[in-house]
Amino acid sequence: MKNKELAESIIKNVGGKENIISLVHCATRLRFVLKDNATANAEMLKKQKGIIMVVESGGQFQVVIGNNVNEVYSDIMEIAQLDNETKSTTKDKRNILSKLIDIISGIFAPMLSVLVVAGILKGIVSFLRITDVISEKSSTDIILSSIADSAFYYLPIILGYCAVKKFGGNAFIGMALGGGLVYPDIVNMLGGQLNSTTEFFSIPVMLVPYQSSVIPVILAAWFYSLLEKNFNKIFHDSFKKFISPLCGLIITVPLTFILIGPVATYLSGAIADGIMVVYQLNSVIASMILAAIWQVLVIFGIHWGMIPVFMNNLAVSGSDFIIPILIPAVFAQTGAALGVMLRSKDKEFKALASSSVLSGLFGVTEPAIYGVNLPNKKPFIFGCVGAAIGGGVVGLYNTLIFSFGFPSVFTFIQIIPSTGIDATVYAAIVATIIAFVIAMILSYFWGLPKSTAPSNTLDATTLAKDNEHGKTITISSPMTGQCIALSSVNDPTFASELMGKGIAIIPTVGQVVAPEDGEVVSLFRTKHAIGFMTDSNAEILIHVGIDTVKLDGKYFEAHVEMGDRVKKGTLLVSFDIDAIKQSGFEVTTPIIISNSDNYTDVTSITNQTEIKCGESLLVLSQK
Repeated sequence: MKNKELAESIIKNVGGKENIISLVHCATRLRFVLKDNATANAEMLKKQKGIIMVVESGGQFQVVIGNNVNEVYSDIMEIAQLDNETKSTTKDKRNILSKLIDIISGIFAPMLSVLVVAGILKGIVSFLRITDVISEKSSTDIILSSIADSAFYYLPIILGYCAVKKFGGNAFIGMALGGGLVYPDIVNMLGGQLNSTTEFFSIPVMLVPYQSSVIPVILAAWFYSLLEKNFNKIFHDSFKKFISPLCGLIITVPLTFILIGPVATYLSGAIADGIMVVYQLNSVIASMILAAIWQVLVIFGIHWGMIPVFMNNLAVSGSDFIIPILIPAVFAQTGAALGVMLRSKDKEFKALASSSVLSGLFGVTEPAIYGVNLPNKKPFIFGCVGAAIGGGVVGLYNTLIFSFGFPSVFTFIQIIPSTGIDATVYAAIVATIIAFVIAMILSYFWGLPKSTAPSNTLDATTLAKDNEHGKTITISSPMTGQCIALSSVNDPTFASELMGKGIAIIPTVGQVVAPEDGEVVSLFRTKHAIGFMTDSNAEILIHVGIDTVKLDGKYFEAHVEMGDRVKKGTLLVSFDIDAIKQSGFEVTTPIIISNSDNYTDVTSITNQTEIKCGESLLVLSQK
């Protein structure tokens, strides 16, 4: 599906543009704040080609896209005509944690790219100095350093823009606010000291360095935005666009120098010291726990809450010990995906896994997690195990990073101290290799579930006995055709079992019948897919063809309506196989058990390639 088509579908299925309060994006996912999450159709979005997963966490409705998220984001912003500055008057019912995560992600997501790029470049410059490729303070060094350091030196300006925009004020005034904190004459007044005393209209002012600062700027941006909103209510429309920002700046900037800045700087130091105290109680155990749960935090979007901590540590101490702990966590999930890829015999799935491994090496793990590891469950767990072991090694040697960046192959040059490569660097490299290899080996041998291919059949005597004791549920075939493994379907969403376990049939007769007695719980407008609930509570999705939603119902005819109760064998949908094929679409039909998690296993029980309507197809082993 092209990006614009995908963007239109996402807008529709999040409840339309009128349901969107705000939208930001990170490396792989769109992060919506909606007026009403219940209005969004998460299940429909999960079925869209081009969407890896949908997650509701931290007060956000998150749609995981992958590496082309920026293009989809741009199309959504254009189609829906969003500017992210219009706020809903609907009362916000989210809890404090959800609101905090939304604020943090909204502030930092737009600026992460420039900070990561600048951080990597700082590491490269440091490496070039250590290897004597360039000499410190040479013209080449100064030019490269100006590119690498500027984003961090003028971080208050970037943060001021993003924070004020998130808080609902004039974002460009936020830049002026941040610029005032790093104004050259103000910096010169410090004279290279950590603090200096001056005055503002006889009011004592304790100047502190604000270059690379985080918390002071965010608090100042919040205070300014509050003032601007209230001034806008007071002043007349004809001049409030100028007077409100003027009054807000005149009050906020001096107040930041007098009170907000010093208090926030003290708070920043206290946070950094407090985290270090906890870490030093037992650096190995603390590192193992953080590394093990990091990808779980990523899944739910909670990891955004850690970004200010990383940046605060770098601003206060010039280094951070947390990011190096996360390197094994990223590479362990990548190793797990590689293990599954090497073991799988399905070409389509191997292609999906290989691309996710490549993304993982550059720090983007969502494709590996959602497309490969989580659907198979065990690889994700093995990735967490490998991460814990590798994280413990990093914690033992207290590896530090000296510029901001997310864990990736580039991080290894960012952890090199100015004195040169030492044991802390080697420890991080070895720890990462250990995490990667452990996760890969475990996933290779034990990561894939039992195959759902037709050759994986159950013994008839055992099946009859289990059915008699209510241990299994048998599902009959809704179609006549050729059975193939779900992993062979030419659609990663189905092949990876992301939507549930099952089997696929290449139909030879253009009919879908009720597999068991039950109810039609959903019937797509395009009639290419039908949801069915059996009387035994098995949820079945029958999706006729691949990408046939694009036919918009052409060549399909429904013989039932949503809510109809039917008997086994009742004709549900008929379709023209030849016409669909001539239109360029496959008729391969996945038969998915949507509530697979309710069963210990979903297994094919047919012992033949060809199957007819009504013949036994799947067995669901009950918990």
